[in-house]
Amino acid sequence: MPDPAGIMALPDGFSYRVIATRGMRLDDGLVLAGKPDGAACFPVPGDRGRVVLVVNHEVGPEHGNRGAFGGDLAGLAGVPHEKIYDRGRGVRPSPGGCSSIVYRPATGEVERRFMSLLGTERNCAGGPTPWGSWLSCEETVARADDVRERDHGYVFEVPATAQIGVADPVPLTAMGRFNHEACAVDPRTGIVYLTEDRQNGALYRFIPDAPGRLARGGRLQALALRDRSSHDTRNWLVPVTGDEAQASKTAAGHTAIAAGDRSPHPTPKNTRLPARWVDVQNVTAPGDDLRHQVWTKGAARFARGEGMWWSEDGCYFAATTGGLNRKGQLWRYVPSEAEGTADEARDPGHLELFLEPNDHELIENADNLTVAPWGDLVVSEDAGRRNELVGVTPRGQVYRLAENTGSASEFAGSCFSPDGSTLFTNIQGDGLTLAITGPW
Repeated sequence: MPDPAGIMALPDGFSYRVIATRGMRLDDGLVLAGKPDGAACFPVPGDRGRVVLVVNHEVGPEHGNRGAFGGDLAGLAGVPHEKIYDRGRGVRPSPGGCSSIVYRPATGEVERRFMSLLGTERNCAGGPTPWGSWLSCEETVARADDVRERDHGYVFEVPATAQIGVADPVPLTAMGRFNHEACAVDPRTGIVYLTEDRQNGALYRFIPDAPGRLARGGRLQALALRDRSSHDTRNWLVPVTGDEAQASKTAAGHTAIAAGDRSPHPTPKNTRLPARWVDVQNVTAPGDDLRHQVWTKGAARFARGEGMWWSEDGCYFAATTGGLNRKGQLWRYVPSEAEGTADEARDPGHLELFLEPNDHELIENADNLTVAPWGDLVVSEDAGRRNELVGVTPRGQVYRLAENTGSASEFAGSCFSPDGSTLFTNIQGDGLTLAITGPW
């Protein structure tokens, strides 16, 4: 239905509220950073009426944004040094991070807003944990330099709390340093699955030494197909160029797709492909070469792994530019009953190409995604034009749920409140966070 405010069109009977806007003054005295991206919603322990929405901000110095500290960096002095991951030597602090919104779905009331992670860069997506925290992922591999004090490209854990405060900015280095996008946690095993936003990226898993205690370390691995070594899942039928071609020339010891070649073995849809996992070495990767390293060991290659969410029937994730027409793919990984143990060799998990529409009228460049309480996927498009929220049923049927009518910005961070009454989403380029209600 048309939206008189010109922001977002929804089906009849649905409505939205704008609950956060970039640049607004927060309850902690800081400023809300722009470019809201991945998000998740959590119940407030002991209070059924309130939820906490934790939101990433995909802001980097290249955006000319001072983030939560304000254009004059006035907010920098009020935050203890140890609570800011990278202060930029007091001149250019890294402007990304996370904000938290305490919200009452029953009334649409915002109780408070505050920053919950500071000093990181390009916090793109991430994922919720079963123990009540948000994993925030940096989509960058920027190194320490004349201004940056620290390397970037890590995952950070942010408690989902209703109390104003900033998380200790501890990089989970064992989970790898690469162009992170999203992650999802298997509640049964505590294993974390991670996507990499590169045209030739890998799919990773992190097996923690102590489930639920990610900072204690663990083992990082990349997915390979048991019967298709170094398989290219992208199904492209166009020449390969740029970084992809260069990677093929520089990664020794494997047969790769070179510039001008075509994908010789397309991945079939709705076919279970048994998986195996290869170990990743030197996970902090000063040369940003993890995906090249694991390709030499037989790992599969994906076209811009982005959104990821855990479901009762496995882990769903998007490959934003995969498919014959580069319109995107939706994948599902179903773990083994013995996932992460020696016994999984006898009963492996499997990968399945769930959907490859190859039609922009259905889905164009799937990015963030979530799983609705009734089992459908809700997919955020990042197509550069007429972006929509798209629903996908478990049988692969596609329907339109919302349309950005106010700008060309992508949707991002879509997630439901624990009671299923509210769908939160971000319109990234406009710096808006919205709460959608209706007859779900």
